[in-house]
Amino acid sequence: MSRRLPSLNAVKAFEAAARHENFTKAAVELHVTQGAVSQQVKALEAELGLRLFNRERQRLVLTDAGRQYLAVVRDALDRLADGTRRLLDRRSSGALTVTTSPSFAAKWLVHRLGRFAATHPEIDLRVSASLHHVDFVREDVDLAIRHGDGNWPGLEVVRLCTEELFPVCSPRLLQGRHALKRPADLARHVLLHQTGRSGWAKWLEAAGVEGIDLSRGPVLSESSMAIDAAVDGHGVALARTALAAFDLLAGRLVRPFGPSLPVSFAYWIVGPKSTAVLPKIKAFREWLIAEAADDVRRVAALERAGRAAQRR
Repeated sequence: MSRRLPSLNAVKAFEAAARHENFTKAAVELHVTQGAVSQQVKALEAELGLRLFNRERQRLVLTDAGRQYLAVVRDALDRLADGTRRLLDRRSSGALTVTTSPSFAAKWLVHRLGRFAATHPEIDLRVSASLHHVDFVREDVDLAIRHGDGNWPGLEVVRLCTEELFPVCSPRLLQGRHALKRPADLARHVLLHQTGRSGWAKWLEAAGVEGIDLSRGPVLSESSMAIDAAVDGHGVALARTALAAFDLLAGRLVRPFGPSLPVSFAYWIVGPKSTAVLPKIKAFREWLIAEAADDVRRVAALERAGRAAQRR
C-alpha cells in the first residue's frame, strides 16, 4: 500500500520552527533562508489543509492541530534518527563473518581470537572454516582469508603474509640415536606428506639429498593434520610459515635444518570492494596484518637465537 507522506524538508522546517517559535532561528539551524522555511511550512499547511501556526508579532504559536501534528512529527523524526544511528553503528560494530580454510583456522586464527576480542569487544566475530570460496554477493560473509595467487578479479585483495616451505619436527627428534642433524638423516624418519608426495620430492631435490624412499609415511589431506602429527613426534612434515609459526614460537616444533623453499601461493585477505572501508572490516584486516607481521619478527628472532646457540 502506497503511503501519503509530506515532504521531509517541509516536516523538518515545521519541527524546527515549532521548537524555536520563530522562522528565522529555524532557518539558521537548517542552513536555509527564513523565506525558505516560511514557504516550506506554508506548503505543508496547504497539503494538510490545516493551519499549523498562528503568526503573532514576535513569535509563532502552534494551533491545536499544530500541537497534535508536532507530537507525531517528533516521534517519527526520533525513530528515523535512531534507526539511522543504529544502522551506522553496525558499520563499526556488530557481527563480522569471516571464512577461511580449516587449516588456517586451526593453526593460525583461533589461537589469537582472544586478543582481537580484547581490543574490539564491540565486534561479534564469527568464523566459518571451509575450503569453499564464497560468493560475497549471494552469501552472508564479510571477509575471506584465502590461500592462492591473489588473483580474484573484482574483489579487494590484500596480502596477509609471504611464505616459505621448510621441514619441521618435534624437538624430541633432535635427540637420541637417530637424531636429525642433516637432511640425509631423514632416511631414518617418517615423512609426513600433505595431499600427495610431490612436496617432499621437490624439497629433497633442492637439498641435494638422494636415496630417500618417498613411499614411506602417511598422506594427510590437511596441512594442519601434518603439523599436528609432527608436534606429536610422529614424523617430519613440510610446513608453510604461517601455519607453523604458532607451534614454532611455543617450542612444540623446531626447524631441524634447511633449505627453505619459496612458494608461489600466499595468504590473502579478500572481500568486496564496496565494504572494504567499513570500520569493523578495516579493524579486522589491520589486526590480521599486525598479527602476521609480529609472527615474522618473533620467528626471525627465534631463528637468530637458535643459530647463536649452535655456534657456542
